[in-house]
Amino acid sequence: MSIIVGIDVGGSTTKIVGFDEGRLMHPLMVKADDPIASVYGGFGKFTAEHGVPLSAISRVMVTGVGATFLGSELYGLPAEHVNEFRANGRGGLYLSGIKKAVIVSMGTGTAFVYADGEKGEYLHLGGTGVGGGTLVGLGRKLLGVSSARSISELALKGDLSKIDLLISDITDTDISPTLSKNATASNFGNISDLASKEDIALGIINMVFETVGMMAVFAARMRGINDIVVIGNLPVIPQAGRILGTLADMFGVNILIPESAPYGTVIGAALERVDK
Repeated sequence: MSIIVGIDVGGSTTKIVGFDEGRLMHPLMVKADDPIASVYGGFGKFTAEHGVPLSAISRVMVTGVGATFLGSELYGLPAEHVNEFRANGRGGLYLSGIKKAVIVSMGTGTAFVYADGEKGEYLHLGGTGVGGGTLVGLGRKLLGVSSARSISELALKGDLSKIDLLISDITDTDISPTLSKNATASNFGNISDLASKEDIALGIINMVFETVGMMAVFAARMRGINDIVVIGNLPVIPQAGRILGTLADMFGVNILIPESAPYGTVIGAALERVDK
């Protein structure tokens, strides 16, 4: 038994995954209020749940914004630091089974990576501060709700027509062959005095995912490809697939949210050693 462990120390969560002789082990996630405490606690939980002795682990691969707090070893095991954008790219391709794509990592903010697995090319294209932090911050201020899950649950009963200005609200003619009249002309541009918390929650979610989705479309066009893979904690909320799917249909791209999207980055980090 020779296990590679990957750890992604993020702004709000720490994720841990293992590969046992190339086989992906069930990952886990812990809160990251303190990055060091969450790493050691999560690592201990991972080994206990899988019944893995430290002697069976050959190397630990670490990535994420909080990885800088870790040195070159963990519990006496060698710890190797992996560039987060490279980990995003590798993990996104692994989960999707696609060989070349724009990988969108939605965490507190959002990063865009061009990934070509055949060439081993993982290029950070840029990013935006719009992401999970935006969703939670606006939710706390406007709704008094401070978790993405709670905002998403509120939004299930929301009505977007009380929030956004659509193209059909301002023109009766087609302004582009690829642009639906139901497309958003302005997020929060038609907010009603009678808008409920549920409506506002849906408006915030729609704004975040439309912003990130459009940037992903631009990134894919820039690289001349049609495949976009979205990873991270945020894409698992119910509204994500519908909003991104509408953009995909409108602009002729393929946007995929893998089943294990929250673990894309940590899987990518572990793969840096698994494949060697």
